[in-house]
Amino acid sequence: MLRAWRGVSVRAPSADVWRWVAQVRVAPYSYDWLDNRGHQSPRELLELPEAVVGEPFTASAGRPLGRIVQVDPGTSLTGKIMGAYMTYLLQPRSRASTRLLLKVVTVTHPVLAQALCLGDLVMARRQLLNIKRLAEA
Repeated sequence: MLRAWRGVSVRAPSADVWRWVAQVRVAPYSYDWLDNRGHQSPRELLELPEAVVGEPFTASAGRPLGRIVQVDPGTSLTGKIMGAYMTYLLQPRSRASTRLLLKVVTVTHPVLAQALCLGDLVMARRQLLNIKRLAEA
């Protein structure tokens, strides 16, 4: 089983960070040339309804991927995609600071788990840093 935690501190209120986390439903916010088939993830906030269990978790080049399996608005969002569960968790540190965590869990072969962990580290880091930059702007 692969269980990996990633995290970043964001100099923004958790409500601002949440809006960007909830926006992963429309784009991956990682390496767009790879994860989004060259399409740029939106750099402005969209007026999206609150996430709902059962709806698509994310999208690549406009194509829906995965499913949301749990949502606690403003606090956490969990989706299942390609056999893995991804949970975004927001931990307010102060009125103007948030710790954004991402937990990835999947069951796979031990050798494959190591490769996935390395790949996830690169992709998740880019995603979290992009969300951080956008929320802080």
